[in-house]
Amino acid sequence: MSPLAKPEEKLVLVVDDDPGIVGLFTEAIRIEGFRVAAAKDGEEALEQVEKLKPDMILLDLMLPDYGGFEVIQELKSGPAGKTPIVVISGRFTDKETSSRLKREPSVVAFLDKPVKPMELVTLLHDTLGTEPRKKR
Repeated sequence: MSPLAKPEEKLVLVVDDDPGIVGLFTEAIRIEGFRVAAAKDGEEALEQVEKLKPDMILLDLMLPDYGGFEVIQELKSGPAGKTPIVVISGRFTDKETSSRLKREPSVVAFLDKPVKPMELVTLLHDTLGTEPRKKR
C-alpha cells in the first residue's frame, strides 16, 4: 500500500452561490489541512479550474446562469476531465437526474444539503488519498 498524501498538497475548489455554504465548506476543508479556493457560479468555476488546476471540485448543482450540469459537460471535454467532482444539491433531484449524474465519469459522489462537515472531509480524504488530521 502506498503512503497517503498530505492534505496541504491538494487543492479543493468549492463552487456554490450561497456565501454561507462556501464559508462552511471552506472552513471545514481548511481545518483538515487542504488548500481551498472558491467560485460563486459556473463561469467563475471554469475560470478557476483552468487557472488553479484543483485536485477536486465540490459543485453545487443549482447555480445561476451556468449551472452544474453545464460545468460538468464543459470540464469533461477539456484537460480537467478527470478531476473528481462531488455534486451537491439542496433541491430534490429526481431519480433520472441523479442516475445521469452518477454515470458521469468524473462524478465521484452526490450529496444532498445539508452536508455534514465530517462526511465531507471523510469523502475528500478517501477520494484524494490523503491522511486525515490527528485528533488533538
